[in-house]
Amino acid sequence: MINRAVIPGTFTMGNIVCGFLAILSAFNGEIVDACWLIVLAGFLDALDGKVARISGGASQFGVELDSLADFLSFGVAPAVLVHTIILNYLGKLGWVISIVYIMAASYRLARYNLLADTDEKKDFLGLPVPMAALPLVTYIIFSYKIWGSLQYSEILITMVILFAFLMVSQVNYDAFPDKFETPQAKRKLGLLLISAIIIVIKPRLLLFPFFALYILYGITHQVYVLLYTGVGKISNNDNERRKSDKRLDNE
Repeated sequence: MINRAVIPGTFTMGNIVCGFLAILSAFNGEIVDACWLIVLAGFLDALDGKVARISGGASQFGVELDSLADFLSFGVAPAVLVHTIILNYLGKLGWVISIVYIMAASYRLARYNLLADTDEKKDFLGLPVPMAALPLVTYIIFSYKIWGSLQYSEILITMVILFAFLMVSQVNYDAFPDKFETPQAKRKLGLLLISAIIIVIKPRLLLFPFFALYILYGITHQVYVLLYTGVGKISNNDNERRKSDKRLDNE
């Protein structure tokens, strides 16, 4: 009888293979092929966790193996790819940006493993490492589709720096639910299915806007929460001050 952990492990190993091939493709100058390999790694990564929970093959070993695969495919591979295509022209600064991105990815994955049995499954604390890599590579695909080469490289460099910060930040990002019993989970499923259908029509043009909107949503939602919380705190402080003033007047 096949061990239940073998099935999700197969997807994880496929993730690792895609990450390694993406690095080789980047070194060989096959930039778009490298990008698509990272996209494929993202697809396999999305499946392995779901398959593990459905098949009952989830384990701590699987969590650790998945993190190692993600570090290769979404930490090292995109950093090598972006360095090859543009950051190498910046000299030592390019090295620093690449290293910072890889360090941020490793930190984010280690933090995820520590929080995997807590609220991390409900929401992602910090930008998930795959969701940092996929906008980078899909922007390159988008650029090659529109202009035939990488254009507006400053946007790509800015994204690398921004995503490194978001990975180690406290910004919350929605996680895709395992069960669809609540109305909110059903809405997420419906939105994802609609987005998937639209993206399949023209993936080279629509993948990047999809991932960019996900990241922007997390940032704007966090800003809204901070502002809303701040207003609430100010209002509570004002109420407490008024009550205190009243007590002093009565005395």
